Amino acid sequence: MRIYLITYVISFIFSRLGWFFPSGLVLMAGALYLYWKDYRASGSFIHLRGLFGLFFVGGQAISCLKLSRLQSQWQIMTWLCFLAVVLAFYGSFSLTETWAGPPKMPHWIKKQAGGRLPVLPQESRREFRRYEHTLFVSVIAVTLISLAAFLLEVLLLGYVPLFVRDMPHAYSYFHISGLHYFTVSCVLTPSLAVLFFMAMDVHRRERRIIVLIFTLISLFIPVLCVSRFQLIFAVGMAVFTFLSVKHRLPFIRVFLVAGLMIPAYLVLTVARSHSVEYLNGIFAMKNPATPIFITQPYIYIANNYDNFNCLVEELAAYTLGRRMLFPVFALTGLKFLKPEWVVYPIYSTKPELTTLTLIYDAYYDFGFLGVVVFGIILGAVCALLVRGISYIKNPVGHVFYAQMAMYMALSFFTTWFSNPATWFYFAVTGAVYWYVEYR
Repeated sequence: MRIYLITYVISFIFSRLGWFFPSGLVLMAGALYLYWKDYRASGSFIHLRGLFGLFFVGGQAISCLKLSRLQSQWQIMTWLCFLAVVLAFYGSFSLTETWAGPPKMPHWIKKQAGGRLPVLPQESRREFRRYEHTLFVSVIAVTLISLAAFLLEVLLLGYVPLFVRDMPHAYSYFHISGLHYFTVSCVLTPSLAVLFFMAMDVHRRERRIIVLIFTLISLFIPVLCVSRFQLIFAVGMAVFTFLSVKHRLPFIRVFLVAGLMIPAYLVLTVARSHSVEYLNGIFAMKNPATPIFITQPYIYIANNYDNFNCLVEELAAYTLGRRMLFPVFALTGLKFLKPEWVVYPIYSTKPELTTLTLIYDAYYDFGFLGVVVFGIILGAVCALLVRGISYIKNPVGHVFYAQMAMYMALSFFTTWFSNPATWFYFAVTGAVYWYVEYR
């Protein structure tokens, strides 16, 4: 942590001097160091602590560049919160790891002399094979439930977002409370399909075709909903599930996935009916000539940290747990009985830009103390998952791990653990886990 602390202090000083570009570059070096350290020790591309260090600290580094006029100098408390959550997370992770003991082989082992990690040993393959049928059924069931919910939403709302024109926020309105959770559960199908293909008997080609068709259906639902995030989440989690089992990903497959995802992302962006002029007006880049394919991802990462700074500057009173408890209010229906418990303003640089960092609601509830406690709890949970995944035999356990890995990789984006969809995904994964294990 010493190198990270040094880079953090230097980044802070550079930022106060107005040297924003060096500030961002120095802190990015700290983020890369944190990731490299855990990757070198574990041999895992998706070590949860490494992902959190790379993406949360790396996101802060990108924000430090201050390429948009929306961004300003952060408050000292903002800097302290960003530092505190990292230190709390890393400290809690290390203490929990020491208490629980190291993970067992072969999941988290250092690279061997030949530079190759062990890949799904034969005994694991045999273990996976006995789950083939239940994984096959799970892929079909999750996809059909999601498709049925989507079609019901189309019937009740009267439109499909992809086919709507001159209505920039059609995708936002395509939502029926409660039912939409089932619609978006399709994001789990590709991960389950990955596990099925690993467990599959090579002689059952008809099942391979069926699973492939249902996987394509599950990916087509976010396209019809014009949900770039759901599509990225589904594909990303499938990749992370693969890495959780096999520990490595052939570069040719990485390029193939990227080659398919980039045009899909661009098509969905166009389908949202947002003009380049409209987006550039919102993003307010200091250099107006910056291409949209740079400004859009930049703002979706960088502005979140400035939104947190707005919260620090403008928050009048803490919500004492109500923000973090929103999933309970939403999933139980209490939000309809007590709407005053869930209606709180979002402090942001601009009303259109409402993406947030992982710690936004923790500060909203309890301030600096909330951020520290949140980091401690999250670090302990991640340490237990890192250890536990090496012992688990049910392949669906890797989907749990992949979900958490995605939340760590997208820790710059939103308050995942006060989002009801997060817990709904965990619940669906838990149901599939039980079915696969006991049927």
